[in-house]
Amino acid sequence: MEDSRYRGNQVAAIYRREKERAGGTWYTYLSVASGTGPTPTPAVRENADTVVEAYSVNKIAVATAVLDKVDRGLLSLDQRVDVTSAIVVPGGDGIFSLDGAYPSSVTLGHALAALLTVSDDTAVRLCGLVCPAAELNQILVAKGFPKTQVEPVANPNRFFLGTSTARETHDLLQALVRGTLLSATSTTFLLNQLRAPIAFTDGIRRTMSSAERARIATKAGWFGNARHEAGLIFDPAGAPVLTYVLFADGQADPDNFGATHPAVQARAAMGPGFLAAVDGLRNTSVPARKATTYRPTNGG
Repeated sequence: MEDSRYRGNQVAAIYRREKERAGGTWYTYLSVASGTGPTPTPAVRENADTVVEAYSVNKIAVATAVLDKVDRGLLSLDQRVDVTSAIVVPGGDGIFSLDGAYPSSVTLGHALAALLTVSDDTAVRLCGLVCPAAELNQILVAKGFPKTQVEPVANPNRFFLGTSTARETHDLLQALVRGTLLSATSTTFLLNQLRAPIAFTDGIRRTMSSAERARIATKAGWFGNARHEAGLIFDPAGAPVLTYVLFADGQADPDNFGATHPAVQARAAMGPGFLAAVDGLRNTSVPARKATTYRPTNGG
């Protein structure tokens, strides 16, 4: 416990330094694994219970609801969903809007992979086809996340990504790695997407080797003047040792959605510092899940 507190203090100092440089308002929950106990040691809780627009960080919650239905046998990852021109979100983030050839169809697993890695906006609508907003919110409430909710619209199969708090997003990530959120198969599927090499690399993972990036499961979200990121840092064996939720808004340069935005730069500086702060820490209270080895190919 003393070791986790010491490391938590290091994490907090890194966070405070970079947050001050970036400015704006932060809604944060950071925790460090306590070693052998199931409850992590909080390092930072700042505005942790303030309800905020979570933007694309809530795509983790969307995927959780869909995978819950998979676990109950109501859906399957290999079933197909139709990608029509009417469902494609023009512009924005992702790959479906780049196809230029509709209608097509993809598996639900493909849609979830696009949702969680390249943060595809059309994939949100594809998830809505199989898990409408009202049902999605009910699933999240039943799992203990009443403030992590999508925002329904007139079409029951569509929604805005809605709200959460730093605490609830933190607790959802903790439930995921403890295996109490989803089945073991769905847990592995979701974490594999968030740890994939093509998952978000501009923030926490920016200044890291490929092996170090594989130790980070992360999801970012941005809209207006908000820049968010949440995820987990794993030890080399694959056990989670640091959980981070960094919601931020009000920084300068709100029209800059690239890597040089102040809040994104702050997270890029925090990442290597966080990784160093938990170096050598182990967590034996949850299953270790080693990341898939990255092997680039050259076609063929």
